[in-house]
Amino acid sequence: MAKKKKGPRAVVAMRSTASGHSYYTTRNKRNRQEKGQGKLELRKYDPITKQHETYKEDPKTK
Repeated sequence: MAKKKKGPRAVVAMRSTASGHSYYTTRNKRNRQEKGQGKLELRKYDPITKQHETYKEDPKTK
């Protein structure tokens, strides 16, 4: 089993607004500490709808 890396990066789940499909990625906690930045949003390919959709950070992420 691989060792867990320590540092400013956190694993987050990205959930599709169209179908509920999810991706997992990392984000830098130090860059998103200021107020007003909100949750992470990315446009990624959704294999269920077969189109690019908006993925938002899932609030249930550990």
